[in-house]
Order: sequence, then structure tokens, then C-alpha cells
Amino acid sequence: MALDWSPLVAWIRQHHSFLLMTHIRPDADGMGSQLALAEALRAIGKQARVVVASTIPPRYHFLDPDGTRIERYRPANPTFQEVDAVIILDTGTWNQLGDFGDFLRNSGKPNAVVDHHQTQDDLGGMACIDTSAEACGRLAYELIRALEAPINPEAANSLYMALATDTGWFRHSNTTAATFTLAAELVALGATPTPLYEKLYEDAPISRLRLTGKALERLQVCLDGQVAFTEVYLSDYADTGAVPGDTEDLINYPRSIQGVEVAVIFIEQPEGGTKISFRARSRVDVSAIAQQFAGGGHRLAAGARANGTLPDVKADVLRAIETALRV
Repeated sequence: MALDWSPLVAWIRQHHSFLLMTHIRPDADGMGSQLALAEALRAIGKQARVVVASTIPPRYHFLDPDGTRIERYRPANPTFQEVDAVIILDTGTWNQLGDFGDFLRNSGKPNAVVDHHQTQDDLGGMACIDTSAEACGRLAYELIRALEAPINPEAANSLYMALATDTGWFRHSNTTAATFTLAAELVALGATPTPLYEKLYEDAPISRLRLTGKALERLQVCLDGQVAFTEVYLSDYADTGAVPGDTEDLINYPRSIQGVEVAVIFIEQPEGGTKISFRARSRVDVSAIAQQFAGGGHRLAAGARANGTLPDVKADVLRAIETALRV
């Protein structure tokens, strides 16, 4: 679905300073979209602040090595009130905004959402949603082009990172011919795929690999081999030296098992409750299952955070998956 960007372009031209936000536990698609759009806004004479509402996982520290490109949202910081408007990228739900949600509700700042996920809330502003887009980076690129802003090598690299990671480095089913066309254009504009890949996937601390080992030890299959799952406990971080952000790619292991239709990882949360990540092949819409646990996402990739202990949440989720498989 091709979006008409003209309303958002007109809205942007009405404002001067912007706060660019993405979802909590930010990933390469969300932050890549933020960073690229910020470069474009500055190039057309606007001010832009790239802000996140939770800790940046260690694997993405290379995006902001000196801590000057990406700000951590703090409710007590009054300078966030100084922006004219807010643009939210790669999410459109309240539960993915963390404590920034209160700011958005109460500040009165106009906002716009640019996103490609199926699950959406009404955040009270303009919504530019295209669920057919393989990455939010695609939509950020389209918006930048609609703004007639230049794409410098730094922005091209950010957009390439967003596009490549949300397609599993061009191996997921959301990859199309148009994906490769855009990737080629971004490389021509200055993106550097090899250093990006090395930073993202070949620069892991040993603690992350030790955490991966624990998750692999707990890997199980059930429901006649159609479902695979594993678990991460809070104690694992102390045992391995890893951090919660190191769990990001663990879901790929249960999904890679032969015959598995749905993969799940259950992760204990420091503040209580259980984070759930889903991946599917084709038979099951895991976003519909995630919505049963106050989550959402895409048909083949979704997530949720449920109250309750990991064993209780696991039992409930596996029952919901079993029901979905029977349909």
C-alpha cells in the first residue's frame, strides 16, 4: 500500500523542532529510522532530537559511542517540553512507549506515528501506517524523499541497517525485489553493509554467548514438534555477565528447528512479569496470540509482556498456541 505522505509533509513543515521516539527496548529498525529522519530534518532546517525511553542494548552502542546522538528520556528533564512536535517510529501502541507515554498524553504536543505493525492504538495524532512495508526504515526513506531532503551517507547507513535487520538480512519472507532495489540505492548513497553486519552480528561479548548457551540447554519442543520454546531467568544475567538486551536474537534458535511452526522465548523481567517473543512460519498469526497477552506485532513476528510468573505465563501461552494450531 503506497502511503500519501503529503499530509505528514505539510504537518512537518508547520513545526520547527521535533522529538523522535521509538519503542522501548529499541532495535536497529526503530533507531535506524530515527537517526536517518533526524539527519533529513536537520538538512531542511529543522531541529530534531533522537530519544529512547529505555536502555539501549549493548550491541547498538556503536550507533552512539560518545553519547551525543541518542538521548535517554527522563520525565524530570524539562527540556523535552521545548519541542514543537513528536514523531513516533516503529510502534503505534501505548505499551511500547514506556514512561514516555505519560509525556505524550499530558504534554499536549502534536504527534505523528510512522509504523508498519498490525497492532495499533490511537495515540491522538496523525497515523501513517503501512503493514505491507518490510521495515519502518522503508517508511522513513519514503518520508525523507517526500520531504525532498537529501540522504547523506550516515542516513543511508542507518536506513540500510533498519531495512536489513527487519528482513533478517534479506532472508525473511517480507523480503521482495523492491527490498533489494532499495538496498542497492542506499549502498549507492553511502551505506556500508559489511562493517554494519560485523558490528551487529560478529562483535558479541562472550557473556552473550554464555547466555545463548543457557537458552539452548533449555530448548524444548512440544505439540508434536510444531512448537519450540526456551526460557531466560533473571539469575542467568548474574551467572553469565550478560544483560537483558543480549536476548534479542535468541528467538532464532527455536525457530530454526525442523518442523517447528511457532517458536517462543519466555524471559523473566526485573520489574516482574514475563516477556514473550513469538516467531511463526506461515500457519499461525502470532500477532493475534500476542494480543491475548496485551502485546502485538506482525503475523509472523510478535511480542508481549504478561503479568505472572514465567511458569504460569508459559502454560497460558502454550495453551493459546495449541488452540491456534487447531484452527
